[in-house]
Amino acid sequence: MASVEIVGIPQSTYTRVVRIACEEKGVPYTLAPVRPHSPEINALHPFGKLPGLRHDGFELCESSAIARYLDAAFDGPKLFPAEAKAAARAEKWVSLVNSHMDRTLVRQYLFAYLFPQTPDKSPDRAAIDGVLDAVRAQIALLDATLAGSAYLAGDGFTFADANLYPILAYLSRTPEGGEALQAAPHLAAYFDRLSLRPSVQATVPPPLPG
Repeated sequence: MASVEIVGIPQSTYTRVVRIACEEKGVPYTLAPVRPHSPEINALHPFGKLPGLRHDGFELCESSAIARYLDAAFDGPKLFPAEAKAAARAEKWVSLVNSHMDRTLVRQYLFAYLFPQTPDKSPDRAAIDGVLDAVRAQIALLDATLAGSAYLAGDGFTFADANLYPILAYLSRTPEGGEALQAAPHLAAYFDRLSLRPSVQATVPPPLPG
């Protein structure tokens, strides 16, 4: 069977998500560092988003769909629980992160640092300050959830945790995000615990190109 090819730059949070999934399951893969909206990714994703997957002539896009495929096609630890309630909790958190938290924490907050639209390319303080209340509210929600369980879906690591971790990793490097994360004791302990997983350590991305 041909090895899996993940298509997407390593700095992308969603590319890292599927790389963590491969590492957790022990699935050999190669990484094709392709940027969003390039012809190669446009051939895999109708909206040019990262990542894509190729495997044995099969092509797929969207990180959750890719993770579901990896979980079904390969042996190894399950990324999604078999038990109905735990599976539903995992799906709930994947949806909440992808539909709401990615927009707030990544597109609005982190991008104001990483890709500012200011004339001198300095951090966009207006955008940052305008979203800080929402950032802190979402961190508080995660902290409250993790006060009652070791992981988002219960007592075991699932794809929901893999899906959140790359966002937290970037968030931890920003002034306000890092401060809010460290002030959330349950979330901070969870982040530190996930940071020690071999799958996470094997997928640390290089710095963004200047």
